[in-house]
Amino acid sequence: MDTLWYRDGLRFRCTRCGNCCTGEPGYVWVSDEDLAALADYLGEPLEQVRKRYTKSAPRGLSLREKLNGDCVFWNRERGCTVYPARPPQCRTWPFWQSNVATPEDWEATRAVCPGAGQGELFSAEEISKRLKIIRL
Repeated sequence: MDTLWYRDGLRFRCTRCGNCCTGEPGYVWVSDEDLAALADYLGEPLEQVRKRYTKSAPRGLSLREKLNGDCVFWNRERGCTVYPARPPQCRTWPFWQSNVATPEDWEATRAVCPGAGQGELFSAEEISKRLKIIRL
């Protein structure tokens, strides 16, 4: 861990601004386990959640997006409507390899995410743990 540029940790506090949930189209990968958690949280049958909120993509299932690119679960007034049950990809933001590979990548992330660089200090160990959960 001593060779990591962020060996002293990085700060992050989710402001629920929605910048990572809206805009350009992308993918939020979900597993059967993730869908079961969403179904339980929403109080809907698993197959209904799969049909209503996911789409097939090259790597597997992804959450659907609205026509404007926003996540199907994003609401402009309320924010993420499934925040407690959000998928691991969402839970690990901004600690994705693409965001922390270099100090420059982190600065680019800070430019679009008002919570990056603010709030709680996450240790290098915790960041590495989150990086192992999802590779983006």
